Amino acid sequence: MNRDDFIRALRKYCRKNGMRFEVETKLGKGSHYRIAVEDKKTTLPNGDYSPRGAARNYICKQLGLDPAAF
Repeated sequence: MNRDDFIRALRKYCRKNGMRFEVETKLGKGSHYRIAVEDKKTTLPNGDYSPRGAARNYICKQLGLDPAAF
């Protein structure tokens, strides 16, 4: 799963659960994106977001989401 797939899954999850979701492509430096779920924000680098990957779990933890939901 690449970054765009992960963003698509996050957007679908947030829509299903009635949560606010934003992606800011201009605020990140280089190839990084800035994402927000409700009131929590984090930076999303370009890369691999495999289901067992540490990056995916770390991003979900920062946003207060369960990584198993994706």
